[in-house]
Amino acid sequence: MADLIHSRWLQPALAEPTPEALQMMRLSLLDWMACGIAGAQEPVAQICRDMALDEGGAPQASLLGKGRAPMRAAALVNGATSHALDYDDTHFAHIGHPSVAVLPAALAVAEAQDIPFDAFLRASLAGVEASIRIGIRLGRGHYQIGYHQTATAGAFGATIAAGLLLQLSDSQMGHAIGLVSTRAAGLKSQFGSMGKPYNAGLAASAGVEAALLAARGFQSNPDALEGQNGFFATHHADGADSDAPGFLFTQISHKFHACCHGLHATLEALSSLKPIDPDAIEAVDITTHPRWLTVCNQPAPQTGLEAKFSYRMVSALSLLGHDTAALNTYSDALCQDPKITALRDKVTVTGSENLPETAANLRLKINGHWVEATYDLNTPMPLATRQTRLQAKACSLIGKGKAQKIWQAIETNDLAALITQI
Repeated sequence: MADLIHSRWLQPALAEPTPEALQMMRLSLLDWMACGIAGAQEPVAQICRDMALDEGGAPQASLLGKGRAPMRAAALVNGATSHALDYDDTHFAHIGHPSVAVLPAALAVAEAQDIPFDAFLRASLAGVEASIRIGIRLGRGHYQIGYHQTATAGAFGATIAAGLLLQLSDSQMGHAIGLVSTRAAGLKSQFGSMGKPYNAGLAASAGVEAALLAARGFQSNPDALEGQNGFFATHHADGADSDAPGFLFTQISHKFHACCHGLHATLEALSSLKPIDPDAIEAVDITTHPRWLTVCNQPAPQTGLEAKFSYRMVSALSLLGHDTAALNTYSDALCQDPKITALRDKVTVTGSENLPETAANLRLKINGHWVEATYDLNTPMPLATRQTRLQAKACSLIGKGKAQKIWQAIETNDLAALITQI
């Protein structure tokens, strides 16, 4: 299998999976489905789904929300839908969300081809691992110039997952990767609009399309990823190749708070200090990496959406006992609550280049004394702890009964039962 991708630094994605990597993939599958089901009534999801259903076609794969459509359309709809809440997994080195591009593609092909769960899970893992390594190779330069790695690197991961499930030959896989090099797209200019989740759907759909065409004999330049005038050369790639063994996907970060990921280290640090009497708090000082100051540092949010991008607001909500994992916590009404705004105004936020982007330092002044906490989102989390937290998140998003049925299907390797929950 390692010969399917000839780049030495991509071959680890096709290695025999470790038990840890497979379990992490199962957990991300649970998380992805919960986010997708919860986001199925968002406007971007409804628009994409209605378009697919209106167009019709072979009912090959299920759509999040309702209905069935051809594989490519299902991948598009389910990719956009599962990223609609922006609550899915993230890989900081990759600078993107791996699962929302790869899992919709893999699931559409697996359902249409009646492929067993284990093969689906392994292909998904190979796809997300490949997208992470490609994202790292694209690097910060690709992201800073305006490309969205979730979509660009994700399209390659979706192609690899779909190609494995279609059992493409080495030559066919090369043509599929070359073909998707001319299809991979997605811009950060879409952030804050329906275009951001649509980017994930584009990646998933492009991956399915490239793999299906290659399976039919479509030929492309198989060196279009790395060669002259290829994707890396033309898309400001400035990252380093990594042929490190093992699965980088095990470093995935799941969102346990329904707000910007830049706020999560602060919220985790706050959790480590609880319980705290909020009435005794005199001041809260937060130090974060400077990049987040232009992303999620709204000082006085007036709407629930703005609250999701405010250190001051989420800190006050957390300290006053509001569940920052729940979607309805971020409401316009709570932004006007006098008790919350009073505590919010005691929060000061500063930036420090000495901190990694994944970390935050926190100081609380309580009755004249300072207490401190630090948290880095790259801190390893035991799989059992991660599972407990993700199951609780899924229950919060879609209800306990449905969350339990999804996890049971995943645990028992029952793809048909999993699909019935979409």
